[in-house]
Amino acid sequence: MPDDGQQTLEGNIEPIEIQEEMERSFLDYAMSVITARALPDARDGLKPVQRRIIYGMYEQGLRPDRKHQKSAQAVGQVMGKYHPHAGEAIYDALARMAQEFSLRYPLIDGHGNFGSPDPNDSPAAQRYTEARLAALAMELIGEIDENTVDLTDTYDGQNQEPVVLPARFPNLLVNGGGGIAVGMATNIPPHNLREVAAAVTAYIDNPSIDLEGLMQHIKGPDFPGGGMMSREGIRDAYASGRGSIKVRARAHVEPLKGGKDAIVVTELPFTVKKLGENGLVAKIADLVRDKKLEGISDLRDETDERGMRLVIELKRGGPPAKVVLNNLYKKTAMQTTFGANMVALVDGVPRTLGLRELIEHYVQHQREVVTRRTQYELRRAEARAHILEGLLVALDNLDAVIKLIRASSDPDAARQGLMDQFDLSREQSQAILDMRLQRLTALEADKVRAEHADLMERIGELRAILGDEARVMGIVKDELAEIVESYGDERRTEIAAFEGEVGIEDMIADQQMVISLTASGYVKRLPLATYRQQHRGGVGVMGMNLKEDDYIAHLHISSTHDYLLFFTNRGKVYRLKVYELPEGSRTAKGSNLRNLLPLQEDERVMAVIPTRDFKENRYLVFATSGGLVKKTEFLAYNTPIRADGIIAIKVRDGDELVQVRLTSGEDDILMVSHSGHASRFSETLVRPMGRDTSGIKGMNVSGKDNRVLAMDIARNDTELFVVTENGYGKRTLVSEYPVKGRGTKGVLTIRLTEKKGGLSGALIVNPHQDLLFISQNGMVQRTGVEGISQMGRSTQGVKVMNIKDDDRVSAVALVVESDDTSAPVDGEPVDQIEVEGEAPSSDGAGPEVPVDE
Repeated sequence: MPDDGQQTLEGNIEPIEIQEEMERSFLDYAMSVITARALPDARDGLKPVQRRIIYGMYEQGLRPDRKHQKSAQAVGQVMGKYHPHAGEAIYDALARMAQEFSLRYPLIDGHGNFGSPDPNDSPAAQRYTEARLAALAMELIGEIDENTVDLTDTYDGQNQEPVVLPARFPNLLVNGGGGIAVGMATNIPPHNLREVAAAVTAYIDNPSIDLEGLMQHIKGPDFPGGGMMSREGIRDAYASGRGSIKVRARAHVEPLKGGKDAIVVTELPFTVKKLGENGLVAKIADLVRDKKLEGISDLRDETDERGMRLVIELKRGGPPAKVVLNNLYKKTAMQTTFGANMVALVDGVPRTLGLRELIEHYVQHQREVVTRRTQYELRRAEARAHILEGLLVALDNLDAVIKLIRASSDPDAARQGLMDQFDLSREQSQAILDMRLQRLTALEADKVRAEHADLMERIGELRAILGDEARVMGIVKDELAEIVESYGDERRTEIAAFEGEVGIEDMIADQQMVISLTASGYVKRLPLATYRQQHRGGVGVMGMNLKEDDYIAHLHISSTHDYLLFFTNRGKVYRLKVYELPEGSRTAKGSNLRNLLPLQEDERVMAVIPTRDFKENRYLVFATSGGLVKKTEFLAYNTPIRADGIIAIKVRDGDELVQVRLTSGEDDILMVSHSGHASRFSETLVRPMGRDTSGIKGMNVSGKDNRVLAMDIARNDTELFVVTENGYGKRTLVSEYPVKGRGTKGVLTIRLTEKKGGLSGALIVNPHQDLLFISQNGMVQRTGVEGISQMGRSTQGVKVMNIKDDDRVSAVALVVESDDTSAPVDGEPVDQIEVEGEAPSSDGAGPEVPVDE
């Protein structure tokens, strides 16, 4: 012993460089984390702790048809037998597999508080919650007892656990996965079960299918909480295994009392927290407080058992709702990026996999599972058939067998005698000795023979399956189809075109749509085929659920790739592609246009013009209530239009846009004023002007409260219908209106008196159409055009709507009843609609009341 008192180590001591030891130990630790903790297997999509939880609960009997048991019981079983780590880590993994907001298809059926998306609402302690396997988790277990997968010793060698689960559905793609290892991480998005199954089936049918073929089935990720997702980045992620995908909250605009609007958020992007210190609500509040986000007056969380509802109330007269919503997307987590990094273990080695590779590894795994299961069943069937063949020998030689057994000194001698005399195996001989006497009856003997025949047929079928890979893959497809039938659901995350993306139209079919916009601002599109399936003489196919005082103001036929130009009373024009409009059912009223366009509080759409390339006609002619007209080349509007619109016509103070029409450059214009005058002049008298101009005088509307009510193209084969404030109206041939100069007061179109009131509305009509009258007090009346007398230009008209003393006619619109219920002619704007379930009315106002002229 040395003098300093320290003990000297004796034995085989090997000097090691500390740097080498650190490198080796760190690499061992890193690989252990990568392969045994953090990354999922490409075959079953599970990390070790998840696999052990599912297998442990299966072994414990916590199955869907059994009662829930305390979560602590399952955690203890897994920790004691399979997973030597902290119980809280195991419980966190179990709870996550039970959360509907974490997994697209939960694998644990939880009972109790398993938390919510909000950070302050974590799962209750494991001693309070209960759990059992979800039905879908049993599809991961599959026929695990039939040698479908390899088993390995657990950490203490006392038990065995599966290396991988059979996984009858592609769990890695369906539920996704995430994890952080040493030097690498994985973040795989979840997908819709139906779409993934369709892609797997397509791959089995055509193993050389390319990525585009697979993406015909898998449109993109499908997150548990829904929301919206950009198309941009999806293909990159699927091609290389890495990519960034924009995800957005789902929000819409709702009108409130007092003329205010509110943005209502109903779904958030995946993993975005609503509450908490760094949650969405706190972020919005901070931005409003710091004046970095304008236009918001209040913020309320109205979430309840019916779902999420975050109400962002907007200031009256503030920025348009769409502008505020875009700012929310830019400045908060209402729009974020999902970074796809699809890393999984392949043969124990981490690899970055694209969509096609993920499907390929899953299909290979299923081929092996079905093959091993079939081989297992074949071995058992052959073993049973072998025993039955021995029993049949005994039944055929019953007396000799009984005599041999009775003459034997002990069971061993009897067994050996049977083997020697009847050429039986040891197993067959033992089965004969174990056979009960009741099996010797004729009925039991027939059962043995029938069982043997069935087994031989099954053995032949199993051998045929193993000898034909197409049949093996057919079984994979059939079993996957059964799972989809039981557990498949609709996509939750909408894939939409975000502002600023390109190449979107390449992914959208070019098909004809019917676009409708109501007077109160509800818009939708519907495939034209919906109309053309009707037969002549039908009752129409629109059937929209509209309020009593609402009506279709604009109806058009356009392609999904066409532009729609929306001209408002403020002289602005907004532009949308037809495919950007919501597609609704026949009875749906659609979405409010304020959800799509940043319209101001008192801004109304006065005209809608569809176009493909701005070459349908040469000019646009505008008319304002102050009597101004402007003609501008249509191509001048083929320019990038900002989200908040551009100036279509410069409207002066106190004036507003009344109507916009496409013209050829040589048409006649007809303008009608409140004073009962109509001015017809050639558009050649209006010189073309630039876009940002006010126009020139088209009609003289001098006089108190006089204004232009309507403007249209004058065609001699049509009629002009006018109606006064007190319900008097008439129709007159357009050919009766003489062509005069521009800027005149015009000629009389109806002789007004104090009894009739001022002119309230004017429309170009045809005899087969119907008219819809709406009063200020909300009264609605429908009248056929043919039921109203055709009169001269300066006559007084007839009573077309009975109006009370305190009421006035406020609007008139067209409704058509056609013998052909197919939609209107392609490319022509039509301000009309067929009404479902109503017979044509030729005299909706009752008997005509003549008026002295």
